[in-house]
Amino acid sequence: MPRENRTARLTVLIDPRKKAVFEELCAEEDVTPSQMVRKLLREYIERRTGQPWRPEEYVKHRAPRK
Repeated sequence: MPRENRTARLTVLIDPRKKAVFEELCAEEDVTPSQMVRKLLREYIERRTGQPWRPEEYVKHRAPRK
């Protein structure tokens, strides 16, 4: 998979305790919090669209409603 363009910023406000636990868990897996958030976003997109994430082929999808 080609390296993704990482120029967009997403700011999320969360509880400081949740952030601390998240950072600890990421460190246990030897990944940065940013890497894990990108992974979780890809997984969410794939689950909702039913297709693997391929940024070079992205076409706006509308997932079917349940």
